[in-house]
Order: sequence, then C-alpha cells, then structure tokens
Amino acid sequence: MSYPSQPSAEPCVTTFDEFVQLADYSLMDTLNADPDATADGDDHRARQVFSGHFVPVTPTPLADPEYVAHSRTFFKELGLSDGLALNEKFRRVFSGDLSAAHEPMRQVGWATGYALSIYGTEYTQQCPFGTGNGYGDGRAISVFEGIINGQRWEMQLKGGGPTPYCRGADGRAVLRSSVREFLAQDYMQALGVPTSRSLTLYVSKSETVTRPWYSQDSYSIDPDVLVDNPVAISTRVAPSFLRVGQLELFARRTRSNAHPKALEELSMIVSHLIEREYKSDINQSLGFADQLVELAKLFRQRLTSLVANWLRVGYCQGNFNSDNCAAGGFTLDYGPFGFCEKFDPWFQPWTGGGEHFSFFNQPIAAEANYYMFWKSVRLLLKEDAEALEQFDQVGRGFSEAMQKQIQKMWADKLGLTEYHPKLFEKLMQLMTDSEVDYTIFFRELSHIPDDISALKKSFYVKTSPQLDEQWQSWLLSWRDLVINDGNLAEISTKMKQTNPKYTWREWLIAPAYQQAMQGDYTLVKELQEVLFYPYDEQSQDVEDKYYRLRPNAFFNTGGVSHYSCSS
Repeated sequence: MSYPSQPSAEPCVTTFDEFVQLADYSLMDTLNADPDATADGDDHRARQVFSGHFVPVTPTPLADPEYVAHSRTFFKELGLSDGLALNEKFRRVFSGDLSAAHEPMRQVGWATGYALSIYGTEYTQQCPFGTGNGYGDGRAISVFEGIINGQRWEMQLKGGGPTPYCRGADGRAVLRSSVREFLAQDYMQALGVPTSRSLTLYVSKSETVTRPWYSQDSYSIDPDVLVDNPVAISTRVAPSFLRVGQLELFARRTRSNAHPKALEELSMIVSHLIEREYKSDINQSLGFADQLVELAKLFRQRLTSLVANWLRVGYCQGNFNSDNCAAGGFTLDYGPFGFCEKFDPWFQPWTGGGEHFSFFNQPIAAEANYYMFWKSVRLLLKEDAEALEQFDQVGRGFSEAMQKQIQKMWADKLGLTEYHPKLFEKLMQLMTDSEVDYTIFFRELSHIPDDISALKKSFYVKTSPQLDEQWQSWLLSWRDLVINDGNLAEISTKMKQTNPKYTWREWLIAPAYQQAMQGDYTLVKELQEVLFYPYDEQSQDVEDKYYRLRPNAFFNTGGVSHYSCSS
C-alpha cells in the first residue's frame, strides 16, 4: 500500500509570477483543436463537436470569489507557498478569471469530448443531439498544465461555467458538492488510494444557483425541495484527465469513418495517454504496437489494484461508467460517491445508480470499462497480428488479475499471508447478520482480540447467543491462522496500516458544507485535518466524535444515506 508522498521542506514558488513560469501545455500543443472552435475560447453554448481532441474555452469567473480552503499537503508537495492560495491573481485564475494570467500561461483553457458506455453498452441518448457529439466536459475546464518538481500536472476547474458539452446546463457546481469533492480527494490520497488531487476551493459571495435537494430530515428517495446554493469552483489536479470514454469516442469515430482523420486522431490520443500517464513505465524504444501491449498490461494492473483499494477502504464510486474511468488508473469522479458504514455488499449511495454500480459490483464495472479500453485501442493493431494476439491475451486475463488483487486485499485486511475462501465467506455472512460498521469492525479486529466482546462496538444490532457462538468460533479459527503466520504485534501493526480508523461518514460531512453555506469554514478545516491521518490514533476528542456508529436518526435520510447526482 502506498502512502502520501512526503512534502518538500521549503516552498520554492512564492509568487504568482513564479507559478506562471511553470506552464507547459502538452495537450493543446500536440493534439488537434476542434476546427469549428473559436481561438479566443468564447464557446459556451451547447453544440455538436465533430472532430478534434479538445475545444479551447474560457471559464466563467465567479462573482466576488472568497477563499474557502486549499490542500496544504499538496501545496507543499508541489513546492507552492500557502500564501499563494490567498494571492489575488492566483485566486482570480482558480476562481475562473483567466484574464489575470500572463505568458507563458494562457488566457484560455480547454474542454474535451468523450463517449459514454455503461457496462460495455454504448449510449448516445445522454447527448442532446442523439449523436454522442455533444457529450464531454460540460462544466470541467482545464486551465493550466505544467511541470512541477519534474512531474507534469494538469489543473482543472470543476464548476467553471458552460462549455460546448454543457448540454444546456449552467456549468456551475454548488458549494455542497465542491466541499465533498475537495475533502474526498485529500482523504483518498491520505488512505493511499490513487486519486485526482485537491488544490483550491473558492466560493462566490453573491452568485447562487437553484438545485433540487432534500429538506431537513427528509426520508424521500428523490430530492423534495429546491435550494439556492452558493456557486463554487474547486480545482482538481492530476497527471492528466484522460478517460476511457475519450479513447472510446475516437474509436467510435474511427469505426464509423466519421471524418478522414479519425484513425489518426485515435492514434494521437493513445500516444498522448502513454506520454502523460505511462512514460516512465513503458520503454520508449519499443515499437508502437509493443507499447500498446505494455499499455494494456499496465492499465490492467493499475485498474485492478485501484478497485481492490476501493473495497479495502469501503469506497463506492456510485457511477463507474467509462467516462468516469481515468485511463491513468486513479479515482477520478467524485459525484455520487459514498463510503460504506453499515456493511452491505450492495451498498449504493446514488439513487440513480442501481445494483450494477454497488459496492461489491465495482470489479465487474471495472472489467466492463477495461473492455471498452481494449475494444478502442485494438483498432490500432489490426495490421500486426502478433501484437494483436498478445494484446487480446492481456484483455482475456482481466478477470483473473482482478480476482488475485481482491483476494490479496482481503488477506491483508485480515492480517493473513494468503486468502482462505471458507473463512472469508463465513465472515461476510456474520458481518451481514450482525450489521457491522465496516470500518470500526476491521479496525477493532486489527487489535487481534481473543473474544467477540471486543468487536461488538462495531455492531448496529444486538446479537443472539447463537450468533455470538458463531462469531467466537470464527474468531478462534482466524486467530489460529494469524498466530501461525508470525508475530502478533507486527501483524496487528500492519493491519492498522491497512484498515483505517477514521472513515468518511456522510452525517459528519453534511454539517461541514451546511456551515460553509453560511460562511463558516471551521468544520471543513477540521475534517481536512482529521481525514488526513486516517490510520493514526488521534486525540480522545477526535475519537469520541468521529469513531462511532451512525446514529439511528441518519438512517434512510435523504442527502445522508442516499442522494441524487444533483450538484
């Protein structure tokens, strides 16, 4: 398991002018712009985009932007001074006003198109034109790309206003969803789960939008009121924002001969993916066909590892379509996500998600997305039968690779050197019957207790003597295996580095964004601090507040136990 990288000791970028000098635009400089686009980026109405890899577009600035938060850890990692987050020009740029930028940074950003498939089935009806040519970054606008400490990063505004892909919407994000995404990215990084990163969060002091949401203590499945929300822009950062759905878009155009350069544009975007996300792992002296075989292996490894990590920490992506699947193999989309509290293999926080995107079905969704990646890239190998067979062999091995990653993960959570199917199956049954809290249970198990009473603080229901007896029998069988594997103290320590103590609990997150809507960001900052040390023992006050079962009042409540994708 990886841990957050150590921040650099001293910030080396302390002024906006120094930051601007880091700009380096590989995507806009090496890929094709939409030939129908305007050069100045004034392109904010929904329209069809027929070719090209991106559309130049300017963000829509927030009115009266105010600082909410920044990721101090990520700032340090990038060598940026904390003071930059409060710098007037920096704030203007990352709240959507690119007129503050100067060379070599540009005063225009970009949005990209992508295709949508759900479980391997291609869809176009989400596009207002029924063609798929209007589907893409509707409110996400990349505004900066540069090399910082030897690593290329892309910075993207979430809620930066409409683009040609906005499908008629306003292109805005509300403070509620922006706080959630900002905190979640920091938290996932601290958990050691590959993720896009949080940079900054700004809110408008005067601009609001109306969105459907849930009334206080509502038990409705769907939002039951309209709420005026402050508009916010969060900046997320990644080596790239290339998605499986992007590769899929160019493959669809190639298969349908949409335009004369379709195959060339597919080749260009795949080459760009290798350059941006896999350059250090793929030997650049290999021929292109052999690089694609290596790409298939590496993406398979990253994606299977990612999903195993999701299950390890209780994360459910909620809507794992191909357009929400980063081709770099990290967690990208923080829309209808949630974390499992009371254990349920079919946990799904999003009311529109269905069982197919539920907690334990994420490996199957990942395989469907990998299939769309495989189907798209293999069009570039049609002339090389040997490489094509190797490529197909990698694709056929996805299910087995996924199973190995998941079994290793469960063994790690249980402190064992190998996976024991019968022991695991019995545990799943007992966890379900006792309605355990997923995080608290595995954390308490990490102490390697010899009696069931130590685990009962994770149970949401009172157990029967018969169930207790089953638990005690399972516990002793498990302990025997652990004892055979080595030193109990060392195994316990390792388990605590695998099983976090502090998890994302929506009923504790909701007050943070509710207070933020009133201009009070204290709780946002408190959560940032607590969630950045999820494996550590923290103060007694923190433990009393954050290491506890969900109160009954928050079960089945809209906006906490479930929510729509409205953001």
